[in-house]
Amino acid sequence: KSSSILSWEVRLRIAIDAAQGLEYLHHGCKPPVVHRDVKTTNILLTENFNAKLSDFGLSKTYPTDDKSYMSTVIVGTPGYLDPEYYTSNRLTEKSDVYGFGVSLMEIISCRPVILNTPDRETNYIVKWVHAMVSQGDIKNIVDPRIKGAYDSNSVWKAVELALACVSVDSNQRPTMNQVVIELKDCLAMELSQRSESRPMESKDSI
Repeated sequence: KSSSILSWEVRLRIAIDAAQGLEYLHHGCKPPVVHRDVKTTNILLTENFNAKLSDFGLSKTYPTDDKSYMSTVIVGTPGYLDPEYYTSNRLTEKSDVYGFGVSLMEIISCRPVILNTPDRETNYIVKWVHAMVSQGDIKNIVDPRIKGAYDSNSVWKAVELALACVSVDSNQRPTMNQVVIELKDCLAMELSQRSESRPMESKDSI
């Protein structure tokens, strides 16, 4: 049903809510908490599309001493799992940032995180988005059901943010504080574009 297709604005608000949840875990909790299984199915929506993080079964409190990581048994969901954590067993809050970046790509595109191609090669959404961006193809990244009803600068910024979140080197990934700020900028761009187009619409209807 067309009524169930989420607008770009609503998708951004969902992403912001989820990002603020992670921001609180990382920076508001004492000691800090790493969720360890950030994915879209763990982002629950209310009737008004307010988003809440769920499933804290794998979460871990984070050391508050000088140690910047903790060694732990690898857990998580394929496609969302931080490759640096997977290869090193070193868990940091940036592992959550990676999972959020993948989730943001999913929110933007509504594509599966892992796509099995006809030649049976596993294609991850991260690889696909990288390929689309390298071609300058933003239109095909966005869920086609939105039908171009979005500010392209807002989308570009969100896609670039998602790519930053999934940087191979965790040091290159933003903090969740930075993610929240960037997403709010994306929302401001979208709302500004919509408010600029409204006066023209009302003039036509007179």
